[in-house]
Amino acid sequence: MLTADLAQSFRRGNRVRSLYIHPDDPDYLQDATHLIKLFTEHEGLARRELDHALEAYVGTGTDYKILRGFIKLLTDRCSFEISSAVDPVEIRRALFLKACDFHPVTKDERTRAEVIEETARDLDCAPEVVTEGLYADLPENQKLADFEQLNSTELLHLYNLAQAQALLYRSTEMRLFVETQNPDSYRELFSAIKAYRLIHTIKGSSSAGYEVRLDGPVSIFHHSQKYGIQMAVFLPALLLCKNWRMRAQIAQQSSGGSPPAPAFFELDYTQKQLHSHYLSATPLENPISEKLISSWGRMETSWQLELSREVIDLGESAFIPDYLLRHRAGGEQFYLEILGFWTPQHLKARLKEFEHAGVKNFLLAAWDELRGSRDPLTRIPPHTIIFKRSLDPIAVELAINELILQEQ
Repeated sequence: MLTADLAQSFRRGNRVRSLYIHPDDPDYLQDATHLIKLFTEHEGLARRELDHALEAYVGTGTDYKILRGFIKLLTDRCSFEISSAVDPVEIRRALFLKACDFHPVTKDERTRAEVIEETARDLDCAPEVVTEGLYADLPENQKLADFEQLNSTELLHLYNLAQAQALLYRSTEMRLFVETQNPDSYRELFSAIKAYRLIHTIKGSSSAGYEVRLDGPVSIFHHSQKYGIQMAVFLPALLLCKNWRMRAQIAQQSSGGSPPAPAFFELDYTQKQLHSHYLSATPLENPISEKLISSWGRMETSWQLELSREVIDLGESAFIPDYLLRHRAGGEQFYLEILGFWTPQHLKARLKEFEHAGVKNFLLAAWDELRGSRDPLTRIPPHTIIFKRSLDPIAVELAINELILQEQ
């Protein structure tokens, strides 16, 4: 994605828009082709050599920001590695200790060579390894190990998408208006929201459609940078879903005096300017869920864990559980949702929705690492588990059994 200094947008009235480039523009396509070629040609070479080549190409022309944006997106597709047979930290330690025996080390080449040779013998390597690996771990000396290829048109589409994503770094909230559609389409959108761990509130029903409010990074005091990235990477997933309209409120910089009126960034599923590069609306990996499923399979328990595909109506809101827990003997059912980013205020409001709907067979699991606020959680409310590193199946079963006992 782009850094804030490379993002370009403009405001007109109460609307804010990103500055897009035409994906068929011959000049930008030519620039993209040249830059992609430079990255390809520098595979296996030091990063400083790539940087020098890029600096020479970009120069100080009027398209400086756009070309820098291309370079940032291409660099994100690179893997750099330390190329040294011996750990550079170990080389420096051994060399500097050896230099103490020859103190003071002058510019005399014979003395320098002797220090390097003795260090190489201590490390059981060639002298060249010492000289070449001494600062091999510095970013400019790391080698370009791999570059994920793409074509010039794909880079232009990726640039436009990154401009839109950059607006969401400054979002106070995003609202999604979801039209009536089949349950699978609802589930795809809601699963994407949950997969990217966004704090959300869902209002409406399957028969009338839903309004989804997503807290923006500007509205969260703690973890706002990490959360801002999550909201930005959610946008390509949203583009793969159907029948939605988005209205994101974007905070504006104050120039003195009264704070500026908010501006809005709007999109809907019919737009043609932005193209998603994701293969699926939901990421394939979720370490917390994967570990829970694996741990549950190894535990002897009277509860069977199943993936849930339901969207449960709570009256004015909806509940999208991740799992259904079914008692093997009695058939009782409990629903489990693993929260993404959360705040104590959001958790309290969420529990109120279940209370108003009269729904009691549920459990919310909140990862303390994703608590988006420094406000203290004075006590853990019922129907809630707070976990530190991983969600323990035993803790889940004990919490369910306790809830059942309270109802008896």
